[in-house]
Order: sequence, then C-alpha cells, then structure tokens
Amino acid sequence: MGEAFDAAGYEVWVTDLDRAALARCPATWQCREAGAADEEAMRGVFAEIGALDVLCANAGIAGPTARVEDVALEDWRACVSVNLEGAFLAAKHAAPLMKQAGQGAMILTSSTAGIFGYPNRAPYAAAKWAVIGLMKTLAMELGPFGVRANAICPGAVEGPRMEAVLLREAAAKGMTRDQVYQGYAAGTSMRSFVEARDVAEMAVFLASDAARRVSGQVIAVDGHTENPDPKP
Repeated sequence: MGEAFDAAGYEVWVTDLDRAALARCPATWQCREAGAADEEAMRGVFAEIGALDVLCANAGIAGPTARVEDVALEDWRACVSVNLEGAFLAAKHAAPLMKQAGQGAMILTSSTAGIFGYPNRAPYAAAKWAVIGLMKTLAMELGPFGVRANAICPGAVEGPRMEAVLLREAAAKGMTRDQVYQGYAAGTSMRSFVEARDVAEMAVFLASDAARRVSGQVIAVDGHTENPDPKP
C-alpha cells in the first residue's frame, strides 16, 4: 500500500513490529517500529507526524484457524487486539490531527470476513465485523469536521499471509492446500484471488478528491465473493 501512495505523491509513514520489513522500505519513507495495539507507541508516532491527510489502518494478523470450541482465549484476544484495537488506536490518535486541519480520509482495512461469517475463523471474522462498525461510527462522528471514513474489504489476497491461512485451513479440514485455494477462487464470480495492488489502488482512490463525497462505505475488493466456505 505504501508504494501506491508514494507513487501518488504522498509522504509515507509506516509502523510495524517487523524490523526486516521496515528495513526493506524505501529510504524516503518514515518508518517506525511500533505495535498497532500499543497505545503509548501509537501516541508517540502520531505526535511526531504532527499533520495527517490520510490514515490507512491496515495492521492485521490472521489469528487461529480452528473450530470455535478449540480457540484459546489467548489467541482470540491477540487477534482482536491487533485487528480491532489497532484500528481504534490509529483512528483515536489521527482524529485530533484531522479535525484540526478540517479535512482527512481514514481508510480502515476490514475483510470479506467482515461481510460474511467464515467457518473456523471466529476471532478474525468477529474483529473484522467490528472494524466496519467502528468505521461507520467514525464517519458519522468526524464528518462534520470534514473527515471521511471508509472500509476496504479485501478478499483472498495473493501472498505469504494468505498462504499460511491456506495451509492451516487445509490441515483443519483434512484437505490439500490446492483444494482450499481452488475453493476460495471458485467462491468468487471472477474465479481468482486479488493482488495487493488492487487493494492499494482502491485506498489511493478513497484518499483522493475523486472520492470527496464517499464516506461511511464498505467497499469489497474481492472479485465478488459468493461463497465464504471454501470446498474442494
């Protein structure tokens, strides 16, 4: 997502706990090691930024892939903490900066799991549904100050994170990785996964003047998900 905003002319700030990922960022980006659910760290980052046009609350983890009765409370809390509390803290500390400026765009990353229920993904689906509720509230609360809020719901995105989900789900369901992959792809009308750039380009659009009257919306970038329960 950072590459797309960089190409669009934005100054890019990135936070992550993955030092290796931060080291791979372009030298022109402002990168800070900070956890999305660590309020003190987030407070410090936003104080350093000082002024903000666009917030992309994009931090997330997949959480466990298991039947609800097998999900440990510790794993539930870890998943909800990053996916929901991370978005909340980003919005909390971005809001004063945007209200002071009288404009801004908040883009929260939910998921198609925030539109459908997903078997064996209870913590993740619950958190992503809640992100949409948070976004709707932000849109109403901040709209009078010229601040817009929207949520992007990616479908299955090609890459290492989704690959890990495929392998865990295959093990949980007694299927092969390729069977689960084909099940996800077959569950969309476009019969394919999406790429990270598809999501990034939507975020840049939502941040732009072309979307200046788009707020409070849930926008799926998923090739039109039809069936959230992948089958062979």
